[in-house]
Amino acid sequence: MDLIEVKEKASMSREDAAARLHALADSLAKENEVEFDRGGLRVKVRVPDQVHFKLEFELGDDGSELEVELTW
Repeated sequence: MDLIEVKEKASMSREDAAARLHALADSLAKENEVEFDRGGLRVKVRVPDQVHFKLEFELGDDGSELEVELTW
């Protein structure tokens, strides 16, 4: 199987970013899957009951970064 990679970077309000995260969390909790629809490409991925969760936070003089990673 070929690697399918969906990357997205965008500037948005804090509230819009929170709404995107809420939608992703709701999908994980209720549907047991996540779906991405970008540029005519729709990918639906089943997420197992157990995942690996990683949270990183960096605080620097030139900005801060919060990274959340789920793997399975």
